[in-house]
Amino acid sequence: MAKVLNVNPTRMELSKLKKRLATARRGHKLLKDKRDELMRQFLDLVRENKILRKKVEAGINDANKSLALARGIMSDQVAETALLCPSQEVTLELSVKNVMSVEVPTYQPKTRTPDEGDIYCYGLAFTPAELDSAIFELNSLLPDMLRLAEVEKSVQMMSIEIEKTRRRVNALEHVMIPRYESTIRMISMKLDENERSNTARLMKVKDMMIQEQYSKHNSQQ
Repeated sequence: MAKVLNVNPTRMELSKLKKRLATARRGHKLLKDKRDELMRQFLDLVRENKILRKKVEAGINDANKSLALARGIMSDQVAETALLCPSQEVTLELSVKNVMSVEVPTYQPKTRTPDEGDIYCYGLAFTPAELDSAIFELNSLLPDMLRLAEVEKSVQMMSIEIEKTRRRVNALEHVMIPRYESTIRMISMKLDENERSNTARLMKVKDMMIQEQYSKHNSQQ
């Protein structure tokens, strides 16, 4: 049995509580719909995160293998000199998008020049092809790495929002709505009891008045 609210059992309070109960039920439905949609999008992102992470880890592994082969062919001094001054520059533009009231980040990379050939900061004639492959593979992974960062942050933020929404749904479903319903039943019973008591008193008064009239009529005769 849910606890009842400490209110006066009047018709005005009954009307107020009925309005609050209707509002709570509407809010409960909206929050449940929000929670379900958040869960659907959350699971989609989790699946995408799994695919992206495998792809990125495999790409990094391939790039590391190419780089290891290149370092085996080149001397340390030549390798350090070749990679000393990068010719390309990447900046990120951060923005947010609203997903079911959750502001998740989006990253947009901007390069100093659009030419893909600018990723090589050394003369190709003096370095092995394995170094070119390593740099090309790492450069190709950049969009997937940024998307992976977006997805992982979105998953983290959406999981927090799902937990908050779940607690609100449970509070309405198991605490507030039952309390409103119990209080409404209690007030309705009190009002019905008062109504029956008033009816009984009125009938008794009516009977007394009839008896009095009857007594007067008999005395006049």
